[in-house]
Amino acid sequence: MAIDFTLTKEQKELQKMARDFAQKVLKPIVKEADACPDPWKGFLMTKKAYEKAYELGLAYAFVPKEYGGAGVSNVDTQIAVEEICAVDPGFGCTLLVNGLGLMPLIWWGSEEQKKKWLTKATSDPDKDFIVSWVVSEPEGTANFDHPGKHPCGMQVTADYDKSRGEYVINGRKMWNSNATGWDQKGADINVVVARTDRSKGGKEGLSVLIVPRGTKGLRVEGILNKLGHRLTVQPRIIFENCRVPAENLIAGTEGNGDLAITKAFTWSGPVAGIAAVGVMRSAFETSLSWAKEYAAGGSQPIIHHQNVGYLLADMKMRIEAGRYLSWRAAHYLDQHDSEGMEAGALSKIYCGELSIEVINDAMRLMGINSYIKDYPLEKHMRDALCFPIYDAGNMGMQRRRLHGIMAHESYNPMALAQNLRQQFVKAMHGIDADPGHAVAGVTGKGKRRECASVSS
Repeated sequence: MAIDFTLTKEQKELQKMARDFAQKVLKPIVKEADACPDPWKGFLMTKKAYEKAYELGLAYAFVPKEYGGAGVSNVDTQIAVEEICAVDPGFGCTLLVNGLGLMPLIWWGSEEQKKKWLTKATSDPDKDFIVSWVVSEPEGTANFDHPGKHPCGMQVTADYDKSRGEYVINGRKMWNSNATGWDQKGADINVVVARTDRSKGGKEGLSVLIVPRGTKGLRVEGILNKLGHRLTVQPRIIFENCRVPAENLIAGTEGNGDLAITKAFTWSGPVAGIAAVGVMRSAFETSLSWAKEYAAGGSQPIIHHQNVGYLLADMKMRIEAGRYLSWRAAHYLDQHDSEGMEAGALSKIYCGELSIEVINDAMRLMGINSYIKDYPLEKHMRDALCFPIYDAGNMGMQRRRLHGIMAHESYNPMALAQNLRQQFVKAMHGIDADPGHAVAGVTGKGKRRECASVSS
């Protein structure tokens, strides 16, 4: 059969390995790290678990085999990520961002760049090599594809110094997971999207550069103290005349930084989706166990009440729907070289927003006890609230991407259902970024408005 949800022997082994890691290595540190009032100290508590994940191949399994990775498929990634995120999605985010940072290098890098940087990532004797995807900015990132020249859209600049053959990076970034590294001197590889041409808009002026750990001019300025996902770390970082050689510009991304952003967040869409499924799954299992044991002062456990049974059934249906949408999106990416922008966005949006509904139902079932830290549901809700707003927020970026795809004259509503390749093109960018500005390939007329000056 062409459609088959049966896991292979290898996938079952991967699932067991990821589950054993999550339950035996990660779970024992989660409660203390999550409760730590200092987010930096909480993050450092995960280092041993990260080293074990690295040793097991979980940190860089997505890297092709010729560069030292396992070359796993997107579907295989789903299987492992669900097990990890069922225990803690913050730690899962740390692993995810390694992929967000390196996938643009895998897609667009030269052979020389791949051999240099990917091999470093997969052959670290200390087993703590970490990568950051440095895109988000304090002023906002949603309008990275704004048609206006600097300072519209992305604020961080990388000006080319021809005399020295270097790019000089200046500006501020924020929310960039892993960008601290383990010592607040930066990740081992910081993959930075910056404006390399100030005179052009977001569809032409952005590129992607590699900034190695310890590069002069890169500074961490404070750690963000978050509501949930507390086992992963996000800083404020500053670039002050930070110089990198010209060969650190990822070869095929010059002027295509917008496509790198979109494709990277497409790759991560189903991963974020299945992360939400993992959290929903844990919330469901907690509430199911509670319902089978708690009598609420009655003569028998509340599972015997119709309302409780129906509520649990509704939760389970939504979890299964989310899982298979994430699997489908991942399978589509595997079939089409990660050109699955619609599928990636659909799975990310749906599962993230669904997780809040499911966990809310779990809390309603459990009652007021779910609101105290003695039980895990309050943590699940704190973690779930992040899903709709991180990893290219559902309103600011993901839905806008879908809007651009669907508004384009080439859109085929049945492409995903029929497994037909649907190429994302630059004309799909820019919609909603500058209201009134006409977008090529999109039906309708508009008048471009000049961008007001914004302080960087």
